[in-house]
Amino acid sequence: MHSHNPNLNALIETQKEIKLLGSIASVLGWDQETYMPEEALLWRSEQLAWLSGQMHRRETAPEIKDLLDKLEDYSPADDREKALLKVARREFRRAEVFPEDYVIEKARHHSLAQNGWIQAREKEDFEAFRPFLEKNMEFARRDAEYLGYEEHPYDALLDLYEPDMKASQIKELFDPLGEYLAGLVKRIGEKPPVRDDFLSRSCPVDKQEELGKEVLKAIGYDFGKGRLDATAHPFTSELGPADIRVTTRYDEFDFCSNLFSVIHEGGHALYEMGIDSTLSETLLGTGTSLGIHESQSRFWENLLGRSRAFCEGFLPLYQNYFPQAFGDIDGESFYRGINRVKPSFIRVEADEVTYSLHVILRFNLELALLEGSLAVKDLPEAWNEESRKLLGILPESVSQGVLQDVHWSHGLIGYFSTYALGNLYGAQFMARMKKDIPQLDDLLRQRNCEPPLKWLREKIHRHGSVYSSAELCRKICGEDLDYRYFIDYLEKKYLEIYGV
Repeated sequence: MHSHNPNLNALIETQKEIKLLGSIASVLGWDQETYMPEEALLWRSEQLAWLSGQMHRRETAPEIKDLLDKLEDYSPADDREKALLKVARREFRRAEVFPEDYVIEKARHHSLAQNGWIQAREKEDFEAFRPFLEKNMEFARRDAEYLGYEEHPYDALLDLYEPDMKASQIKELFDPLGEYLAGLVKRIGEKPPVRDDFLSRSCPVDKQEELGKEVLKAIGYDFGKGRLDATAHPFTSELGPADIRVTTRYDEFDFCSNLFSVIHEGGHALYEMGIDSTLSETLLGTGTSLGIHESQSRFWENLLGRSRAFCEGFLPLYQNYFPQAFGDIDGESFYRGINRVKPSFIRVEADEVTYSLHVILRFNLELALLEGSLAVKDLPEAWNEESRKLLGILPESVSQGVLQDVHWSHGLIGYFSTYALGNLYGAQFMARMKKDIPQLDDLLRQRNCEPPLKWLREKIHRHGSVYSSAELCRKICGEDLDYRYFIDYLEKKYLEIYGV
């Protein structure tokens, strides 16, 4: 990206340096969760802490403030320049409120807490993780105070992931959504279950890995710019403009866990791979928010990947890899099986109907933790009560409940609500896509994913962070985010499957 204004060009150059440091930290973080030896943890935490300090120093450099002051009266030439200045000012304000020693201390602790979570989860020992989480909640409250807020401390943290949105707005979406979903789950529960026993048949892990790579290629993932690895909790890492890596986990007797994890993370990666290369060295060279990012991952995982047309197109490929598991299964049976609705403990393996209830559960708990009405020591019991209330089930262990997700170990408080926002954005985008590509189902039956990817690249990916979530939604759909698109989608799909 180049401007005719020398001060703006100088600002862009400082952003390149910040992004380079961020990329280096991402490489170390990716390695820690994939291949790093266990004994290397303490030194890795020091490396990441030192890098965080260097990034903070660069983000708050006097020259950046000087450049922003000089650009105060500058009239941007286009949407990109306007967005660049907006994001640069926002990121500088966010960074300058934090003392450098605090940033370093927090980064060091998060690295140690992530490993603490892994060990506590393996041992089913919440008390072993509790000190790490208590410290992270302390950091979260201090973050909110440093950043400032008008209504609720959650607002300050949410803004880091979904800019310009508040907890009150989330509640306005989640309250009616949660009520509807709970009712739909009850209606479906009164109907005969669909058959899904074939999904727990043996599918050797080495073949799952081969299939995952083939499916990723089919949806447009470029292995010249990425790779697929295994980890405890699937994630996607942007290590650079041409280095977008995805991870998954494997279970020989749970075919869907790996397949849809791969497709989900592939959706995140496709977003980053599709950003206009001229933005890559600026703060605009990444997804505009986690809600939009999640709309892309769940778009591929569910709206496309669990659609009848996608199943009919890709089932022959699955059967080719696992003839003994799926050789006797037809497309309709497979479609119904992978869309079975049944409350379960693990969020990342939840069906489309119950998934957002998992997110609402965490949102409620985070609000209470930040307000101080819930103590970390009481979190397992509170988790189980929310699970009983929203999902109608009680976890049998902390790995099925409060310790199942990695996010709190990283200090990502305020993050979870963006998962459900992704469902809402995705359904609204799909309604628009179907109008623009009326032959979409026929294309998916032919395993031709290029047209929907091209649509997403044109409408969403290429823009990076040029447009906010709200602006992007209005630009694509001509209206603001409306949760009713998601409800309409679920009603149509599950009325047909279950007759509810």
